[in-house]
Amino acid sequence: MIDILKECRGAKKIAITGHTNPDGDCIGSTLALWQFLQKALPETESCVMIEQPDPSYSVIKGIDRIVTDYSEDTVYDVVFVLDSVTDRCGEANKYVESAKKVINIDHHISNPGQGDVSYVVPEASSCGEVLYEVLCSKEEYKALIDKDIALSIYVAIIHDTGVLQYSNTSPKTLRVVADLISFGFDFPKLIDKTFYENTYVQSQVLGRALLEAFPLLDGQVMVSRMDTRTMGFYGAVKSDLSGIVNQLRIIKGVKVAIFIYEVGPQEHKVSLRSSSDDCNVAEVAAAFGGGGHIRAAGCNLNGNFYDVLNAIMEKVEAIL
Repeated sequence: MIDILKECRGAKKIAITGHTNPDGDCIGSTLALWQFLQKALPETESCVMIEQPDPSYSVIKGIDRIVTDYSEDTVYDVVFVLDSVTDRCGEANKYVESAKKVINIDHHISNPGQGDVSYVVPEASSCGEVLYEVLCSKEEYKALIDKDIALSIYVAIIHDTGVLQYSNTSPKTLRVVADLISFGFDFPKLIDKTFYENTYVQSQVLGRALLEAFPLLDGQVMVSRMDTRTMGFYGAVKSDLSGIVNQLRIIKGVKVAIFIYEVGPQEHKVSLRSSSDDCNVAEVAAAFGGGGHIRAAGCNLNGNFYDVLNAIMEKVEAIL
């Protein structure tokens, strides 16, 4: 078990970061840790460095304090990398590389444990669950958990478990969630706000993606795509595409869902979902330098859409 405050002893500047295209787990975990450090180490300067989250996460304390300007060449005493390996933090990578100490907290099975100190728990549902375990490891740490921290960790857990319906939800996960909701926040409203609620633009691009989806391998695989031109037509941004791959996954008969969207010239982001633990999409993503969970993973590939799809399908056929 990692002792967070012991590892931060003597630190003047601390940064917290996570993976690119941060999801609910990454957002909730990084902000929960920041809130904790603000209380535990009030004299220490700390910040969160991730891409600006979707406005639906505005219910989380500190979201307006996230740093998205990486122009300064600050050397941090400690950099926490949450919910990610240490080299997938986008523009924040430069601070990870220059940090005096890097602490990696994660739950992805594809993470071998990186940084100067690492705590990776592959059997945990989410980074949020791992962080909660760490914060409860000492009574004096647990006493600092308040309603805002509990809410943030709850967001992290529900997003990586599909509101507690994915197979990574364990009895321990449910016990953690029970502890968290005892702090008294409106968790049904929180689920609606951060997980189910869509804007009009998000609903439009979802409809477009479903309309243009096509099956492969006799319907075992469902594929859809989105290019920057189409996103521009709807006025959509990357965060508007979250959830599309999950809608592809729940089509009857689908074992693996693939959603590919363009992020730049000859550059695509691939999101993968599977309907069972028998189809390990983390293996597919790992083959291209990505990672994730058995049933939810992603990676980035260069080339046109058909190049990317052909490369991905070769690996998907292997796991099927």
